[in-house]
Amino acid sequence: MSTNQSQSPAPSYRGVRQEAVDLTTTEAVPITVLDHKKAEEALRLRDHDARSLLDNIPGFVARISPDGILEFLNRPFLQYFGKTLDEAKKWRTNDTVHPDDLAHVIEVFGNGVSTGRPFDFEYRPRRFDGTYRWFQARWVPVRDVQGRILHWNGLVTDIDNLKSDQETLRAAEISLRQTVDTIPGFVSRLSPTCELEAANPGYLAYFGKSFDEIKNDWASVVHPNDVPHAIEIVSNAFASGNPYEVTVRVRRFDGVYRWFQCRACPLRDADGRILHWYALHMDVDDQKKAEEKLRQSEQELLTITDSIANPIAVLAPDGSMLYANRVALNESGLTMDEAKANVFFALTSHPDDVDSLRVRREQGLLGGYPFQMEIRVRQKNGGYRWKLIQYNPLKDPSGEIIRWFGTSTDIDDQKKTEERLHNENLALRDEVDRTSMFDEIVGTSNPLKLVLSRIAKVAPSDSTVLITGETGTGKELIARAIHKKSSRARRAFVSVNCAAIPRDLMASELFGHERGAFTGATQRRLGRFELADGGTIFLDEVGELQPETQVALLRVLQERELERVGGGKPIRVDVRVIAATNRDLEADVANGTFRQDLFYRLNVFPIEVPPLRERKDDLLLLVEYFVQRYGVKAGKGIHSIDKQTLELFQSYDWPGNIRELQNVIERSVILSSGDVFSIDPSWLSKRSVPRATAVNASRPAKDPTEPHSEREIIEVALAATRGRVSGPSGAAAKLGIPASTLETRIKALGINKLQFKFR
Repeated sequence: MSTNQSQSPAPSYRGVRQEAVDLTTTEAVPITVLDHKKAEEALRLRDHDARSLLDNIPGFVARISPDGILEFLNRPFLQYFGKTLDEAKKWRTNDTVHPDDLAHVIEVFGNGVSTGRPFDFEYRPRRFDGTYRWFQARWVPVRDVQGRILHWNGLVTDIDNLKSDQETLRAAEISLRQTVDTIPGFVSRLSPTCELEAANPGYLAYFGKSFDEIKNDWASVVHPNDVPHAIEIVSNAFASGNPYEVTVRVRRFDGVYRWFQCRACPLRDADGRILHWYALHMDVDDQKKAEEKLRQSEQELLTITDSIANPIAVLAPDGSMLYANRVALNESGLTMDEAKANVFFALTSHPDDVDSLRVRREQGLLGGYPFQMEIRVRQKNGGYRWKLIQYNPLKDPSGEIIRWFGTSTDIDDQKKTEERLHNENLALRDEVDRTSMFDEIVGTSNPLKLVLSRIAKVAPSDSTVLITGETGTGKELIARAIHKKSSRARRAFVSVNCAAIPRDLMASELFGHERGAFTGATQRRLGRFELADGGTIFLDEVGELQPETQVALLRVLQERELERVGGGKPIRVDVRVIAATNRDLEADVANGTFRQDLFYRLNVFPIEVPPLRERKDDLLLLVEYFVQRYGVKAGKGIHSIDKQTLELFQSYDWPGNIRELQNVIERSVILSSGDVFSIDPSWLSKRSVPRATAVNASRPAKDPTEPHSEREIIEVALAATRGRVSGPSGAAAKLGIPASTLETRIKALGINKLQFKFR
């Protein structure tokens, strides 16, 4: 047997007495090492033999140090769980163990190692594909001749399908564990010529036979009807040198026959020669009986399905066809053999739908939950009819899917009706689009025409739009008009008022959160950006965003991806962003309250909505529109508008813009008792915006130090508030006018707010 030569100096073994531990009996055998080189070679061979043995045992074997540190996992163990040894060593802190089992495993593990006695526990580790399955781990200490623990050997066994076993099986397992010696389980070793060489005590105790009895006549414990099958499988495997698996009935010590599964693999030397065969024997009697019962139940079920008038199909867990009832075969014109040839789905689906439907079907099957699809199914006469196919899983007691049942419902008439209505609706929408204005954007003034022209130009693109203007000017209507005229019109338009969402919830609202991300997050929630995927998101009052949210929004605009709160996986989104604000974002950038890079990302295509006082030409149209709208809503027939009311409207500055006009008209319509629309003049006089001349006229002329111009009045207020405009202590509150109006006047007069900040 060839081995790799070590590069480190070989220690001297001459005259040293050592103990060698046999892997199957654990009995210490004294060896006197007479020659240094022979001892070194013997140790290397033993280590290679041991590791090869463990890597070829068809089970999961582990070894830990005396103080409980993981030292070794055999190859099947690492492959099954998809972990490296370094990752597995961190099982206490990563996702290797189910969270509900971790505390129990740590406790039992610590107690077992500290006592030095064999121990076992059941837990759910995470398989490479993310599935948790029940496993049993059994640990036995290996000691030297002085009784000191050298290390612990462990065998980890999949018991997921056995969790629902009868109490008798659990009692048998307890008895079995008490007989386990070094390797917990039924293990045997055979020579290259198929002769039994060794068997652990548990193996012999189960069958009530001595080693010589089993060795000389192993067939005596196998059911006579299964002996030829066992001989054929084992002979072929030993001739080819390939691992084998055979399931037969064996006779227990009490004479009862139970189904056992034997899995064996060859142990080879470095040159590929077979040294031994190691076999692991498992009791699968309850599983076999359950399978037989399931087959009987399935046969009864198939008989029933043939009597049902609807098409029904039975699928394997991977989606392959197992059975189609009589109605399904009659409608498709296929035979049962054709249906089982895994071409049923392709032959019966419309050619244009096969690829997309196959992907959806595979995703549904992998999900493990009931799902449905609408499919055009080919009939025996060559025509196609719409069908609703509903898939429902059948699971065993452990939760594993063992069958899928698919049922078909004819929805062809319903689909054709829906298609006709859809086409009629599209035609109607096209007609409305051709004859109507931009939704509720009413007016013909030059400032409004300029805005509508910009909407028409930017709508077909996917460019980010920043809409600015005073409060109440209809910025959201502009955003909706852009969305409606874009290629995303058939997808979602999601509106978010950034000023109305609490600061702590803003990230969750915009980007969503995972379950457990924070207190109260009992389930996963999609954010507004994910809800708007493929469509448009409107961020109203974007200037109110906090700095940390501005950073996250910038990433979405730059990378087109986001992360949910509490999640670490980036999510791609395809969303057009339209933002709006009544703030001076350039001033906020200068003040350091708004990120400059975010401002440039948002301000790709700016649209400024003019205030109502600059659209006096549209006032009559707007009044007529709102009077008619609220008159119909209130059930009142208003046919004319009072002339004095129109004059009041024309002379008023409308600091609240269209929203204020809308509210005033709605209130007046509600209170109106005739067919002529009019308002109480006091409603407007109390709202009048102080003009510069009006302020000057109210000032006492006797004090020459008082400001006498609008610019001076605003500058005095800004100086008193250190440049702050909005808020309870801002300049707008001191002057008694809306903050948006004051911002507009500051911009029009060319006043620099920053010069007052540090005075």
